[in-house]
Amino acid sequence: MKTYRDLIVWQKAMNFVTEVYQTTKAFPKEEMFGIISQMRRCAISIPSNIAEGYGRRSTADYQRFLQIAIGSLYEIQTQLEISFNLKYMDRNRFVTVNELSREIERMLTSLARKIGGV
Repeated sequence: MKTYRDLIVWQKAMNFVTEVYQTTKAFPKEEMFGIISQMRRCAISIPSNIAEGYGRRSTADYQRFLQIAIGSLYEIQTQLEISFNLKYMDRNRFVTVNELSREIERMLTSLARKIGGV
């Protein structure tokens, strides 16, 4: 593997960012500085931390950044449920985005275990 861009989990996390941005476009405008902003920051944090950890060239640092990415993922999963409960998205959209987040969760956890983390 030559770069973090080769990691399937990073690629899926990048797609997840796009899904979150598209999903939050339909949220009420009064949430622009609330849940929209928070969800977008969390989504961006996931592939960013995967990349930063990979670039540190230290197993301990890589593990730490993967844990940060996992934490951001758990945070956005909670925010997805809150948004769904507030009816900011319909069930189909929630299921689609949430399932993508769960797939990334499984992949990140597996990667962290592989390098000796979780």
